[in-house]
Amino acid sequence: MPNNVDTPTEEALVPVHVDHLLLDGELAAENAWCVSYDGVNLPEQRPAFVPLALWQANKQDDELAPLLLSDTELNAELAAELNPLPAVAIDFPSFTDGRGYSIARLLRERFEYAGEVRAVGDVLVDQLDYMRRCGFNAMALRDDQHPEDALRLLNSFSVRYQTDVEERQALFERRWTAASQ
Repeated sequence: MPNNVDTPTEEALVPVHVDHLLLDGELAAENAWCVSYDGVNLPEQRPAFVPLALWQANKQDDELAPLLLSDTELNAELAAELNPLPAVAIDFPSFTDGRGYSIARLLRERFEYAGEVRAVGDVLVDQLDYMRRCGFNAMALRDDQHPEDALRLLNSFSVRYQTDVEERQALFERRWTAASQ
């Protein structure tokens, strides 16, 4: 599994604590979890999301949860390993990297993961609606993003044309069903 950080940078060695966390569509009262990108050393601060391979080597530690990097290959075996966990974080190394959306959608739809799916990394307010539609229920905003803007934008769309993890029928199907009743 390609989830080791090959050459940890100084930034990767320091757990990142995010102050702006949206959880289930609201600003979270607290965020105890830190995020560590160091694939070798366990962070001192707990609870912590750590890279998948490091988490797998330390599963007995209940204060650790997996951080799925954008190149994670999600298969049935890994999903079965993740399913009992209360939380999983998915990294967005850049706001232009959309692989995290696919990982979240696979976790929710194909593998029926019911725990918290948290977006971490380069998370911007204009991504939040898409993240929620793909199955994220927690989003840790980048430090320069304003939580008030995030809450307003998160609830700005009342109707969506396409399907998502919450709405299984497209708008035309919903209208057709309503008209035929």
